[in-house]
Amino acid sequence: MSNQPVGEAMFGLIEELYPICRSITGNGVRKTLARIGEVVPLDVYEVPTGTQVFDWTVPREWNIEEAYIEDRDGRRLVDFANHSLHAMSYSVPIDDTFEWDELRPHLHTIPDHPDWIPYRTSYYKENWGFCLPDRDLEKFKAGPFRAVIRSSLTDGSLTYAESVIPGSSSREVLFFNHVCHPSLCNDNLAGNAVMAELARRLRERKLKLTYRFVWAPGTIGSITWLSRNEDRLERIHAGLVGVLLGDSGPFHYKRTRSGTTEIDQIVEFALNESQPDARLLDFSPYGYDERQFGSPGIDLPVGRLTRTPNGEYEEYHSSADNLDFVRPEHLADSLHLLERIVQLLEGNVVYQNTQPKCEPQLGKRGLYGSTGGSQPKQLEHAMLWVLNMSDSRHSLLDISTRSGIGFDVVRAAADDLVGAGLLEERADPETLGE
Repeated sequence: MSNQPVGEAMFGLIEELYPICRSITGNGVRKTLARIGEVVPLDVYEVPTGTQVFDWTVPREWNIEEAYIEDRDGRRLVDFANHSLHAMSYSVPIDDTFEWDELRPHLHTIPDHPDWIPYRTSYYKENWGFCLPDRDLEKFKAGPFRAVIRSSLTDGSLTYAESVIPGSSSREVLFFNHVCHPSLCNDNLAGNAVMAELARRLRERKLKLTYRFVWAPGTIGSITWLSRNEDRLERIHAGLVGVLLGDSGPFHYKRTRSGTTEIDQIVEFALNESQPDARLLDFSPYGYDERQFGSPGIDLPVGRLTRTPNGEYEEYHSSADNLDFVRPEHLADSLHLLERIVQLLEGNVVYQNTQPKCEPQLGKRGLYGSTGGSQPKQLEHAMLWVLNMSDSRHSLLDISTRSGIGFDVVRAAADDLVGAGLLEERADPETLGE
């Protein structure tokens, strides 16, 4: 099936969301979530300013109407109306005149890329600033200059949203992505669009596991979500932070804190199947929200999937992360990889052989060829492997990896053996010992 239609649909969503000014709080986040909610139904939550979330406090809500700098003749040298990156996120209100030496510390540029606008923030320390192409500094002749930022910092709330897709088991798979950046396409409108489409597709399927998708601001959003959901964290069986999914770089998977969980095994397996250039990264307490899920008091089995990692492409956190930087075909490729990961999560069962003393007679059950002496066919070979290793300790993915037989063949062999009464699925971890 062609990747073009689904890739174009996700790219179209990114085009719609691109102009919106998002931050860690505010109406830009709400507007973004409202549009994503047209793709997949969302439950939206508001957490009031001042709420204690572990060692953090939900900050005041920030919104902005306009921001600009004028020269003494009233010509606008920088204008937020032209690009949402022009105002430093969380800038406090300002309307004053400044000489050049007073204004310059509040102007942020990227000298190595003089045509790009940087992305800068000041979430937790009151400040103000403008971001602009370094080349535009030459427009600033003699002062004074008038700097205006019409913003508000008020008691409001932090907004996040969830879409929960129930399966037959209460064990959950968590997909998390941040929704706080302004006009940056790969970071992370690409993740928002891909996750929305994945959630939409999963809603149409019969599932074993329950899938919880969370859209929230980076860092403070995941901390807030974890604080508010601490009583249900034991249900999380596996998870991924899915970000930076629209560029042309190879996939990078950052392992969970332990590095040995099922999601680590499954993502590595899926990448080895179809992504020869993919790279595996060990956990570190730096990056995106995986570091919150991997903090020692939380320690959830949540890894991170990206294409090119944060900070490792020049366009990162700049206006060059635009609609030309992400491509529909890369979005589609990311979606299909995530669908394969879901397929492996759904199918990676641990079984118990019901006839473990020597091989059961497969022929009388119609599961083995009638002519002896020849090498077993692949499916029959897979049945022997599944029977031998189904001891309540090895998953089907373990069996596929050790035998060298494709997972889908091993899964089909297990289905045949279950149908013949030779395998029983091991109980969910939640019910073991009851």
